[in-house]
Amino acid sequence: MSSVKQNRPLSASEMSLARWMLEHGEPTAREFLEQLAVAEVTPWRCPCGCGSINFQMKGRKPAPPGVRILGDFMFGPDDAPAGIFIFESAGLLSGIEIYGLAGDAPAELPREDALRPLVPDRSQSGL
Repeated sequence: MSSVKQNRPLSASEMSLARWMLEHGEPTAREFLEQLAVAEVTPWRCPCGCGSINFQMKGRKPAPPGVRILGDFMFGPDDAPAGIFIFESAGLLSGIEIYGLAGDAPAELPREDALRPLVPDRSQSGL
């Protein structure tokens, strides 16, 4: 038996989250919606234990290293916010990255109804 881990289809919640992030992200993000139909989740896991996932398009080579953010959001309580973004590289939808803003990165992806726009802190700039 082979112990090589294979890509897997996106779960219903991953698909829903990715679709929402593309629909509510940067103006060009919607161009990547059609790639969701052939996107798979790779076996890669972030060493920090967060819930980030990487995508590979079925029948295509992995995207090269690089990140261009297509949609950037926040979630969680105000006293322990977390960030999440969906990204592409070389025209290929590449993954969803999750990170902690005031502590450890969450171990699981949030539901799309928990997301809010990532708003820069303007209190320091006087705006």
